[in-house]
Amino acid sequence: MRAIVQRVSQAAVEVNGKVTGSIDKGLLVYLGVGENDTNDQADFISKKISELRVFEDNAGKMNLSVADVGGSVLIISNFTLYGDCQKGRRPSFDKAANPELAEKLYDKVSNDIEALGLNVQKGIFAEHMNVKSVNDGPVNFIIEKKQPDFE
Repeated sequence: MRAIVQRVSQAAVEVNGKVTGSIDKGLLVYLGVGENDTNDQADFISKKISELRVFEDNAGKMNLSVADVGGSVLIISNFTLYGDCQKGRRPSFDKAANPELAEKLYDKVSNDIEALGLNVQKGIFAEHMNVKSVNDGPVNFIIEKKQPDFE
């Protein structure tokens, strides 16, 4: 499972001209699910997003989580995070999860973060979305939880 996490001062997502999710200060998360991902990866990502200390404290250090600053989380499903651009000119998406698994784990991550007491907004799974954001920093992180190697 892969996530791009951006610290934002505001973000919103539209589907067919209608806003489906909007936040002020918080985290904009693009979430990609891999073909072999399980609940374990979703649990790791959910916890990491909710506890990641990327907001500045009074001393100017990144020492506060999204919960600490009263922020929200906007989560957008994004299978293109599993696009492989190593060969040719068109990305391969062979490593992305099938839609059923991807939606299940996307919903799990969203629900788990919400269960931790955070305001969670979402896009609409498998729809074309227009995402607008104001990146605060810019501050961006890539979080990944791979399957363990079994040999």
